[in-house]
Amino acid sequence: MSTGRFYRFLSGGKRFQTFTVQIKETDLWIAVSRRHYKPDLPAAVEQLVWRQRRLLEVFWAQNPDFAASLEPVLLHEGPVPAIAMEMVRAGNRAGVGPMAAVAGAFAEIVGLFLKNYAAEVIVENGGDLFVNTVEPVKIGIYAGKSPLSGKIAISVAPEQTPLGICTSSGTVGHSYSRGCADAALAISPSSPLADAAATALGNLVRSPEDLERALAYARDLEGVTGALIICGERLAAWGAIQLCPI
Repeated sequence: MSTGRFYRFLSGGKRFQTFTVQIKETDLWIAVSRRHYKPDLPAAVEQLVWRQRRLLEVFWAQNPDFAASLEPVLLHEGPVPAIAMEMVRAGNRAGVGPMAAVAGAFAEIVGLFLKNYAAEVIVENGGDLFVNTVEPVKIGIYAGKSPLSGKIAISVAPEQTPLGICTSSGTVGHSYSRGCADAALAISPSSPLADAAATALGNLVRSPEDLERALAYARDLEGVTGALIICGERLAAWGAIQLCPI
């Protein structure tokens, strides 16, 4: 059990059947409606991730700027895998590199696949989520050493889904951030865009005084429907974010 992912083992219950799939750096926690779960789903997801990773790995080996850039990139002429194109579009819209959208992209690909089999699907990939539900669900917010960490959640209504909910942090985890936000969260119908936007917001927060400036940036991102930022004891939110206690 990974101590960094302990929250995964606090979910599920009677509503969901949960399982994990890990392929190299892609580490997925998946919940599907229990009545729709089939034993062959984990193997099907594993094969899907392997195929998508292979497409992406071949592409970035041929296009090293794609994997290395922290800024928006222009693609050269030639075939581009759909996953790479989604990452580039998301990164360019948010003003960051395409790899800022990789976790959200894999979460969405797997989520859309499982949506064909189950009425409710939640896919989590390193704190970045694809959510599709028919009943409300709470998504807890982990914000490192902030006193707000683990005490609040976002309530997601079924009509908001499918929805991407992605979080970046300058104080938690291994993802690169130029800022110091304990949690910078963005929501969007596109999980890759939510992932890239969360990175962009996190980059803007160097102190608690930057929260409003970061939210103003989120408001101007087409396709982003809400944002929440935690820095120490400060919290700021905008858009379709309904906070509730855990």
